[in-house]
Amino acid sequence: MAEVILLPLEPEDREQFILDNQEAFNYGAMEEFGLRDDHFEEEGEIISRETIERSIDGGEALRIWRDGEKVGGAVISLYGERGELELLFVSPRVHSKGIGHAAWRAIETLHPEVKVWETVTPYFEKRNIHFYVNRCGFHIVEFFNSHHPDPNDPDPADETDEQFPEGMFRFEKRME
Repeated sequence: MAEVILLPLEPEDREQFILDNQEAFNYGAMEEFGLRDDHFEEEGEIISRETIERSIDGGEALRIWRDGEKVGGAVISLYGERGELELLFVSPRVHSKGIGHAAWRAIETLHPEVKVWETVTPYFEKRNIHFYVNRCGFHIVEFFNSHHPDPNDPDPADETDEQFPEGMFRFEKRME
């Protein structure tokens, strides 16, 4: 496999980063639900522009490169010894080539100070659940749903609850 590298998101690449992220997330929803999906935040998008922009603006946005080509991206936030993987996506055209795993390993290497990583994914994203648990070493530690809302959600009636009423899995990875 070719080397995967992470580079900071360039301002002129922001729009394409958002579009690439939406394409990758839409692909997962389409695989699971087909064209009659009702899980989209805004017309045709599983993750809204606003959600992506909020992540980029509040975190460290990285582009995933392979063989000189942009093939994905990530956004992380750091809080001392805790890190949050807000977004991680790989273009559907290069899925199953180890790119996501290599990118995750590169993130871990970039931030050895982080002792606990956290992320979430919707209940229906089987591919993501497999990736985080079986490939990256995360553990499912909580399941947010209408009976157990996210206590850190400043607005429990926001789009996450409406969009994914069946729930979101929260994962943690404790570094050794």
